[in-house]
Amino acid sequence: MSAFEPLSRRTLVKASLSAGFCAAIAPVWGQTLSTSSEGLLAGEVKVPSGGLEIPAYRAAPAGPGRFPILLVVHEIFGVHEHIKDVCRRFAKLGYYAIAPELFAREGDAAKEPDIHKLSADIIAKTPDNEVAADLDATLQFAEASGAGDAMRAGIVGFCWGGRQVWLYAAHKAGLRAGVAWYGPLGLPHDEARPLNPPDVVSGLKFPVLGLYGGSDKAIPKPQIEAMQAKLAQAGGASRIIVYPDAGHAFFADYRPSYVKADAEASWGEARAWLKAHGL
Repeated sequence: MSAFEPLSRRTLVKASLSAGFCAAIAPVWGQTLSTSSEGLLAGEVKVPSGGLEIPAYRAAPAGPGRFPILLVVHEIFGVHEHIKDVCRRFAKLGYYAIAPELFAREGDAAKEPDIHKLSADIIAKTPDNEVAADLDATLQFAEASGAGDAMRAGIVGFCWGGRQVWLYAAHKAGLRAGVAWYGPLGLPHDEARPLNPPDVVSGLKFPVLGLYGGSDKAIPKPQIEAMQAKLAQAGGASRIIVYPDAGHAFFADYRPSYVKADAEASWGEARAWLKAHGL
């Protein structure tokens, strides 16, 4: 029995999304972007998954129609204001963007100030197969809403979520494309995390664009180069772009790691990638 199934031993701790940014990153930096919800249907929703209701943030154009679905996978800090804003940014481009709180069963990642406790008590206890199941449920929810078009669906993710993009591409057929911002490539293997992105390259079911920093101490350059070599050997459309001077979390405008030029360049690459693949 997987860690996703024994719900009698695991209960939903976080019933709704937190307001504000994440407690582990303080202070919030002044360059933080803020996207208006004007013209959007934006706010919290509940996604049924595994017998529970997972809180999620959804943003989509307010007008009638069915829009391309974009799953947005959060960092280690859960769904906080930065991730909500990213959803609104994509919604302004015409997407039904939805970010489920994938740590909901373990606690409130956004409110945990101790990065070590966050890692040990929440992140490490969230198994990859559970994440994939919750993303499946989120995709179904978006389609059932009547505003999301599952025939035109993609996925993007950041840091922890970037890793999940690679893994989801090996799990779920039918999506058009994915974008992984600095997703870890070489985490220690354990029962909850049996595979890393390089392990699933040959099984990718849709193309993924990886966006990485060449000065990222958390994801060393040799790991990135090895992943690029595996992608080339596999012969698919997936590829990686490296921003030589950027470190980890260069897209996160609420953090000191933010690199405006590379963040904007990567946003442009992501938009072009999604458009090129019919999204």
